[in-house]
Amino acid sequence: MVIVGVVIPRQDFGELQNAVESSLLDVGLQPVPTYVIKVIQLFETMNVRFGVMTVGPTGGGKTCCYQMLKASMTRLRVVGHPNQAFQVTHSFVLNPKCIKMGELYGEYNLMTNEWTDGLGSTIIRQCVADTTTDRKWVVFDGPVDAIWIENMNTVLDDNCVLCLPNGERIKLNPNTMRMLFEVQDLAVASPATVSRCGMVYVPSDELGWRPYVKSWLQRFPKEIDITISIEVLYTPRN
Repeated sequence: MVIVGVVIPRQDFGELQNAVESSLLDVGLQPVPTYVIKVIQLFETMNVRFGVMTVGPTGGGKTCCYQMLKASMTRLRVVGHPNQAFQVTHSFVLNPKCIKMGELYGEYNLMTNEWTDGLGSTIIRQCVADTTTDRKWVVFDGPVDAIWIENMNTVLDDNCVLCLPNGERIKLNPNTMRMLFEVQDLAVASPATVSRCGMVYVPSDELGWRPYVKSWLQRFPKEIDITISIEVLYTPRN
């Protein structure tokens, strides 16, 4: 359906785009235009959703995508950018599938009846205690399934409250905090979780193999003359 007379203003991400390209070059990566757009898409999605998922196979650059956005936002804040959306950003990464549920959210010791805090709840509590304007991203780098993500449903909706097994309720700051999930696919994710999160698909075919080779060649000292071109590396043998 086309609405006549409605003009959607075009946002200018020129300074953010320049910061992303500079951040990529600083760490020895290639500023591929399609990949820079993915970083900007992640920034736009984080502005409207508290929980964001970067979905895509290994080799697409999901981890580097949020790392470059973090570096770019920090870079713009250091130089004093007037846009308050660009703040110093910190990320806290954990794999929720490598530990038990009690180690993630906390559990009671049945022998002593003592409460032991979990890794995820400790990180979230630490982010809540930080009252500065710095951005805090809690990154769950692992598969999203109904076993552990159901406890996050109250965090991802409008309440932004983490409910722990001991009855404690931790109110998260929706202005400075974000929940970021880095997953390969959504095969075992529940519809309730998917509907609460913004999605950024990072495919590996858009990036291709050439940026990897260029970044690898840049690691050699300048004194070494590398005469093998990238096109030659791709030429199939008969």
